[in-house]
Amino acid sequence: MQTPTPIFDGHNDTLLRLHLRKSADPVADFLNGGVGGHIDLPRALEGGLRAGLFAIFIPSPGKEADVEAIMSQATYDAPLPDRCAADAALAETMAMAALLLRIEARSEGRLKVCRTAAEISATVDAGNFAAVLHIEGAEAIDADFNNLDVLHAAGLRSLGPVWSRPNIFGHGVPFRYPSTPDTGPGLTDLGRELVRHCKSLRIAFDLSHITEKGFWDVADLTDAPLIASHSNAHAVTPHARNLTDGQLKAIGETKGIAGLNYATAFLRTDGRMRPDTPFEIMLRHIDHMVEKAGIDSVGLGSDFDGAMVPQVLGDAAGLPKLVDAIRAHGYGVAEIEKLCFGNWLRVLRETWGG
Repeated sequence: MQTPTPIFDGHNDTLLRLHLRKSADPVADFLNGGVGGHIDLPRALEGGLRAGLFAIFIPSPGKEADVEAIMSQATYDAPLPDRCAADAALAETMAMAALLLRIEARSEGRLKVCRTAAEISATVDAGNFAAVLHIEGAEAIDADFNNLDVLHAAGLRSLGPVWSRPNIFGHGVPFRYPSTPDTGPGLTDLGRELVRHCKSLRIAFDLSHITEKGFWDVADLTDAPLIASHSNAHAVTPHARNLTDGQLKAIGETKGIAGLNYATAFLRTDGRMRPDTPFEIMLRHIDHMVEKAGIDSVGLGSDFDGAMVPQVLGDAAGLPKLVDAIRAHGYGVAEIEKLCFGNWLRVLRETWGG
């Protein structure tokens, strides 16, 4: 049996899925598999998924709109969820961070929470899984950044300031189709301080979900590679969540990365959340992102366990089918290695140092 192509995934919501399941043993659920979702350790290794950013995401309080139903319509503008209370967000953040650390502790070396690019390389070379702790939406971070310093010491190495709701640091784009990502204000003054603090700690700063204004605010404040961990090409699918050609060009110019998002509403030209989505449309996004950002600045950012993905892919075990489609489309061995793994590793090495 051919060994699957190694893959670094820029975004998953597996910790949230495990956390919300309220299982008696979520650690065993991940390590042993067989409990649904898109990612567990057996399926990850089967599909060649060997490393990735594990997001901590805080669900919005109260009753949320049925976003999946809304996004199945021809046009839509889902209402922005309510803001999260900082104390509740911190408690949830700590619970999910602890879950990943407990998975590491009980994995018998099969999964390591990595803090450097060298650790990622060594872990993958040893045949194990390299996990990076990430926060999607900084509601748990206080205005004095005390929580950020502690979380960094615990292993946090990547942070997205906003999800698709406002917080004290900035504004996110709504789930709106058709729409540009220019949907409102960008960073607040405190958000600008967050960029500077993350830079001092060498925490990767993720621009997926932020407004176009916020994207350019960050670009003006940092010389680090620009990262959009799970965002597609707006020119292919005019969704507010996708990146304009100008944004893609800026990512390429800074030697950053944009990770292909598998969520069907951000892939399909009709903007709908539907499972009957072919590999061909994923390839169209890859082609356009490569054209505008360059082959060295495109990667994969699945959104596994956080979105509906194409039925032809299924879950992490189906990743070799996506790699086969990329290969059949005309990308060579060296290009596939960059798209699947190498570009992410380079960007994180340049961002973190070492």
